[in-house]
Amino acid sequence: MTLNPTLVRVTDRIRARSRDSRAAYLARVEAAACKSGTARTRVSCANQAHAYAAFTPNDKLVLRQARLPNLAIVSSYNDMLSAHQPLERMPPLLKEAARAAGAVAQFAGGVPAMCDGITQGEAGMELSLFSRDVIAMATAVALSHNVFDGALCLGVCDKIVPGLLIGALQFGHLPVIFVPAGPMTSGLSNDDKARIRQRFAKGEATREELLESEMAAYHGPGTCTFYGTANSNQMLMEVMGLHLPGSAFVNPGTPLRDGLTRAAAERLARITRLGSEYIPIAKVIDERAIVNGIVGLLATGGSTNHTIHLVAMAAAAGIHINWDDFAELSAAVPLLTRIYPNGSADVNHFHAAGGMGFLIRELLGAGLLHGDVTTVMGEGLARYAEEPWLDGDKVAWRPAPAASLDPAVLRPAAEAFSPDGGLKLLTGNLGRAVIKVSAVKPAHRVVEAPAIVFDSQETVAEAFDRGELKRDFVAVVRFQGPRANGMPELHRLTPLLAVLQDEGFHVALVTDGRMSGASGKVPAAIHVTPECLDGGPLARVRDGDVIRLDAEAGVLEARVAPGEWNARELPVPDLDAHQHGTGRELFANFRANALGAEQGASTFGTTLPGPVAA
Repeated sequence: MTLNPTLVRVTDRIRARSRDSRAAYLARVEAAACKSGTARTRVSCANQAHAYAAFTPNDKLVLRQARLPNLAIVSSYNDMLSAHQPLERMPPLLKEAARAAGAVAQFAGGVPAMCDGITQGEAGMELSLFSRDVIAMATAVALSHNVFDGALCLGVCDKIVPGLLIGALQFGHLPVIFVPAGPMTSGLSNDDKARIRQRFAKGEATREELLESEMAAYHGPGTCTFYGTANSNQMLMEVMGLHLPGSAFVNPGTPLRDGLTRAAAERLARITRLGSEYIPIAKVIDERAIVNGIVGLLATGGSTNHTIHLVAMAAAAGIHINWDDFAELSAAVPLLTRIYPNGSADVNHFHAAGGMGFLIRELLGAGLLHGDVTTVMGEGLARYAEEPWLDGDKVAWRPAPAASLDPAVLRPAAEAFSPDGGLKLLTGNLGRAVIKVSAVKPAHRVVEAPAIVFDSQETVAEAFDRGELKRDFVAVVRFQGPRANGMPELHRLTPLLAVLQDEGFHVALVTDGRMSGASGKVPAAIHVTPECLDGGPLARVRDGDVIRLDAEAGVLEARVAPGEWNARELPVPDLDAHQHGTGRELFANFRANALGAEQGASTFGTTLPGPVAA
């Protein structure tokens, strides 16, 4: 199949833009690689003794002989978060499978995992974005012992997978497989959950009813079933070739889930330098894989958070992408799924309808994915058009369904829900921003209304409660960027603004902060860059300024005369309340060193270079 010309053009542009940084990255990878034998033979006898001391006699003997690979397990397990609780039982399965495959596996280290669902609207949310970089550093610490021949990364949710990948890419000479936990089984429908949230916002439902609804939706082990950042992560790892095929959305605690976990260790043993085919992660994650990830995100209406995370993940491999790349690809990539918040189905319905195998086959057939990439399964992405099944007690693969089993949830490329991916780049005198319109009805995609300026989501909620927002307006929520307060998600605004939109008012949100990965039906220009604290023009907006948000034409501007606009002084915010409590004191250096949203909001400075101009 001939590749789509937009895919080719964007990939070539990224490759040219990244030539020097990618070459430097690959040179570092080559210098770090162990050319023969096991990695642990390069460290001293005393170092090796420390690495083996606590192991069982048989495993210790294998490690000492240094003829078989040693696999690192890096996990985000904790038993408070539903998505990570299933990871508890995986290390024993991985160790057992590694032994059967002629290898040894050691639990190398844990990384923190926080839940945006728990911290939404709370002070802890201001640590969330930066937790990604903490996870990357923790992954590097785990692998820094330099006695491993490959790594198994266990993680699921919003910042965990990007952080694990950024950390793992610093050890680009190692083969790495990501091992997912899977989504929880379906509970209360997403539409019903959203309806109760809006009723509560209007005072029509009690807190007891709201809690009952939320607990019926989030009811057991596994990832939340809506298509937010966590499940977008799982899609990305699959379409970028870091999962075993079809493993993203298999429920935890099932025989197939356990079989896929074991198969990941078996496969990793084979792709170490001591196995039959050496596939380091630096070979898997190249410019084509990054573009495939963007295409997958667009084709599924995935999380806007990845307009930040994918930039940082790519930069960790010496690859520079920016929002122009997302926008240009979005115009060429059709929307093939309807998963909440872009529809009523959840990821279990998507998986049952044909899932990742069907999706990838359709995109490959339409020339919208690079099929000639390297994956953890070997050469080519075609293996990812298959789905796993249990042949006795072993995982086998078969072709994904030839037709969607539910065209209301998953469609072929020729019958797409929309001809574009629904992610738009907005530009104008307010800066650059992204907007996800796949869940926004066409009638709401252009809003021109007076601004009401807020410096926090709490003050928006207070104005709503006072009944002051029953009119057409654009909520400008400023000083919410990485350097100001860690760029928390402003998820609590979604039900409030949705209520006003349903009442017939023309409303929109413009902010230098983030929305949830479940950004929904209200038009929201987010990640406005430069951020207000960094001199961004959004800080110049005053109450009453007419703001035009045009998602069709890609315009975001304040209708203010240029002379008046340029003469306005930037306000000096009082951010003291965002610098103390809930551990925020410890993140002062992160806030001070954070790059902009379009540069991935990375806090690593020059260690991981951000994108340059196209």
